[in-house]
Amino acid sequence: MEVFYSLKDRVAIVTGAARGIGAAIAERFLGAGARVVFADRDDAEARKAAHNLDAPGERSLVVPVDITRLNETQAMVKQVTDKFGTIDILINNAGIAGPNKPLVDVSEEEWDVVTAINLKGVFLCCKAVLPVMLKKRYGRIVNVASIAGKEGNPNLAPYSATKAGVICLTKALAKEVCTQGIYVNCITPAVIDTPILRQVTQQQIDYMTSRIPMGRVGKPEEVAALIHFLASDDCSFTTGACIDISGGRATY
Repeated sequence: MEVFYSLKDRVAIVTGAARGIGAAIAERFLGAGARVVFADRDDAEARKAAHNLDAPGERSLVVPVDITRLNETQAMVKQVTDKFGTIDILINNAGIAGPNKPLVDVSEEEWDVVTAINLKGVFLCCKAVLPVMLKKRYGRIVNVASIAGKEGNPNLAPYSATKAGVICLTKALAKEVCTQGIYVNCITPAVIDTPILRQVTQQQIDYMTSRIPMGRVGKPEEVAALIHFLASDDCSFTTGACIDISGGRATY
């Protein structure tokens, strides 16, 4: 019997895998047969998550990484290929909400920090992983953007701008590599119940939730389910797509 969305023996890097959406993705991928790299700057939490999901450590690898530095993303790739031999899937999930304030009050340093993690980090992870995928002419890359990147959220200008950048980076890269067996897509979640939600005010959460017709926030497992398809061989004619998971907030 054919198994749909199988990830058997695929090697997947998940950034921001220590908690939230990243941990849910890692759990889903391990359940689908993948070997999973828990890539996170929080080494202790990443190791805890990996141990909880794969105690023997036979199908997981924890890599502490600062995704804003090319030498660290390249070192991550070497560690992964040294252990597993290849890389099939890259999930660029790591990100921060950044400052909750009007743009006029955002400092240059605050802007740079959000840009470095949310946008430059995606670029550097792709840049480091792509040579492996191009050589084997196979790869699945999924970038986690946000509905804020399509609509813009007030008092979250740096976050909104960087997520818009992730959407366009996805589309540009997808067109560059689609004839080489590598498909690149992004998802745009609305409010999801994760630790990053604690970085914004309750007023901001209420504002975002009020715009969701389903009347609730999303669950990390729901996001992981969508990413699972995009990371699988069953995703064979979809690339450069920006797919909403927003409880009906976005219908375009």
